[in-house]
Amino acid sequence: MRDRAPTLRSLALTASVAFAAVAAPAHAFADDEARRAILDLRQQVQQQNEQNLRARLQLADQIQSLQQEIAQLRDQLELVSRQQQSTAQQSGQEQHAGNPPGVSAADPQEQAAYDGAIDLFRKGQYKEAAESFAAFTALYPNSPLAPTAQFYLGSSRYAMKDFKGAIEQLNTLVQTAPNDARAPDALLVIAGSQIELNNRAGAKATLQRIVGEYPNAPAAATAKSRLQLLQ
Repeated sequence: MRDRAPTLRSLALTASVAFAAVAAPAHAFADDEARRAILDLRQQVQQQNEQNLRARLQLADQIQSLQQEIAQLRDQLELVSRQQQSTAQQSGQEQHAGNPPGVSAADPQEQAAYDGAIDLFRKGQYKEAAESFAAFTALYPNSPLAPTAQFYLGSSRYAMKDFKGAIEQLNTLVQTAPNDARAPDALLVIAGSQIELNNRAGAKATLQRIVGEYPNAPAAATAKSRLQLLQ
């Protein structure tokens, strides 16, 4: 009996060694597979991060371009009245400088209220101009100058960075006077306001509307160039 015990222990030890020898390659194989999987995953994550970075850089470029466009639009709004005055002088028309071509109020008091609001807008007093245009549209809703007053009311809101207010006022113009010469310009300011509010989908739809409904208006060319930035 004493002789058999060492033999059994020897056999058990031999078996353990043999099992370890057989199992070791299996474990090593599993470790290699795990390492490869981890490396593949890291590579995929790195590629995804690089793609995300490129996308963010492209978006940043687009936003910068749009902001430049918006800044130009603000400058254009401030020059609108001066351009109208110059056009009136060149054509020899006898009309108030702030009036649309061929449009004036029959009532002197009505015309004076409009001229006062336009003067405030020219001076960059947008808050006061907005209040004056709002009062004008409330007092003279049927005035031939009402659509233009509504446009300047929305433009004043835009210049004040009240973008939601600008959209509301300019939408009123487009809905009540869709055939007015200011309607496509109003939509252009609406699109600019939507961009400021980070509503890119809304801005894109508004710009597409300009191109579709007012293809011959000067605003359509601007809308096309901005649509390219929103692609």
